Amino acid sequence: MTETVRVEVVFAGKQSPVRCLLDLPTGSTVAEAIRASGVADQIENFNGGRVGVFGRIVQGATVLRDGDRVEIYRPLEIDPKDARRRRAGRAHKD
Repeated sequence: MTETVRVEVVFAGKQSPVRCLLDLPTGSTVAEAIRASGVADQIENFNGGRVGVFGRIVQGATVLRDGDRVEIYRPLEIDPKDARRRRAGRAHKD
């Protein structure tokens, strides 16, 4: 009997989150989990962008452990530095 790991693949979309639980063979990678979940197929213009495991950025070749949560991240809509500048500019006007 082949040992397996149970992992979750998630994507926090603008409209609603997408979540998929999978049992994969031990030694499976992040890229294999994303492919097996079909979550990427539900993401418009998915180009294999940034992914992580429990908030830590990882590569697709990262081997998964039982209980891992694979997170597919959306591209930033605005650069964080620009957002901070805008907030600071508004605060000075008040």
